[in-house]
Amino acid sequence: MKPGLLSRLNSAWAWVLLLFLVAPALIAIPVSLTAKRFLSMPNGTYSLQHFHNLFTSPEWLSSFAQSAVIAVSTSALATVLGTLCAIGLWRISSRFSELVRAVLLLPLIVPQIISAMAFYRLWIPLGLLDSYPGLILAHTILATPMVLITVSASLANFDPKLEQASRNLGASTGTTIRRVILPSIRPGVIAGALFAFILSWDEIVVTLFLSKFNVYTLPRRMWNGIRENTDPTVAAAAVVLIAITLIAFALSLILSRHRAKARQN
Repeated sequence: MKPGLLSRLNSAWAWVLLLFLVAPALIAIPVSLTAKRFLSMPNGTYSLQHFHNLFTSPEWLSSFAQSAVIAVSTSALATVLGTLCAIGLWRISSRFSELVRAVLLLPLIVPQIISAMAFYRLWIPLGLLDSYPGLILAHTILATPMVLITVSASLANFDPKLEQASRNLGASTGTTIRRVILPSIRPGVIAGALFAFILSWDEIVVTLFLSKFNVYTLPRRMWNGIRENTDPTVAAAAVVLIAITLIAFALSLILSRHRAKARQN
């Protein structure tokens, strides 16, 4: 059956919208290949010199390592907290639980600049400014709602009879969660972990408020690089950042498709 005119117009509009959102970020790819020493489009000559500078510079490599440590730690913490919150709210399932869910999702609604100012005020007396724990905690608070959403979506398709059967057979609550519920919602948990990693890996607003000298993540170094000079190595770093984000997003899509196929079977 051929798609109708309305369906084709919707598809065309979706592609135009996607191109409008993605195209500005893709400008970094040709700029990263320029042979010149300042940010510019290549003029017939291409070079990988800026990628060589990126992967041989101790400062850039340090920022890569710091971003990786913070993003992986954030992903692990947010996954544990978001999964436990989602399972708890799913088990309670009342109006109060929906109110708690709305409160937990607030970090997604509140503008990041406001969250950054709040973190800054709170972290000063706690001595967490410009430290790994401070940045990981802040990113975890921002990323946990992403995990809560993906795990809650998986739990919506979970058959409660499986849990009842496990409890009737004498399994404890911990055993039921570990051996029955978690394996059934694994794709949602993994997708949430990937989204949490992406959020922390790309985050810049909160990082600008909370870090200064001791913690220097990749987005912060790129930000300062653009402000202080016009080195095309910034564009090469942006390409690597986009590539890692796209890989994580592709993994999330693959998991979603596997989950959809498993649901159909």
